[in-house]
Amino acid sequence: MFNSFFKKPLSIVLTILLSIITTSCGVYSFSGVTITAKNISISEFYNNTDLGPANIGQTFTNKLKDYMLQNTSLAFVPDNGELHMEGVVTDFRIVDVAPTAAANPNERDAAALSRLSITVKVTYINNTDDSMSFRDKTFSFYENVDNDISPDAISEAVINKILDQIILDIFTASVANW
Repeated sequence: MFNSFFKKPLSIVLTILLSIITTSCGVYSFSGVTITAKNISISEFYNNTDLGPANIGQTFTNKLKDYMLQNTSLAFVPDNGELHMEGVVTDFRIVDVAPTAAANPNERDAAALSRLSITVKVTYINNTDDSMSFRDKTFSFYENVDNDISPDAISEAVINKILDQIILDIFTASVANW
């Protein structure tokens, strides 16, 4: 009698718990993003800078495509995707930061560090929800490097670190919509 008395309420509680657990399990994304679009097209970003590597636009485009492939379930299409990105690398600039006094008063003061900044202008078109689109939005990031480095000698690792952050910012502003 005791055993049969608790069987029915226990089965009800288990049923409720099971239904809560199964309905709360949706499609999980490691980036935490829910995307309704099925595909994306990314046009080649071109280089419109005076300094830096000549292939920075192509490098940026490939890194952006790789990031979208790894962090979304979107399929790539060559043109007219439900989501579309295009743009241009507009700035690759090295400026002096962290000035230091020259040992000789007749010499010019120097900077201990230089700052490499890269800027990308992006147009993002969301054909499933135009209110999420943006045009010519600028994304920029920088990294400090040794002062005695020329633009040609800046390591690929430093450039990639900056591009990775810009791509994360673009992802956050577009697909993640934060």
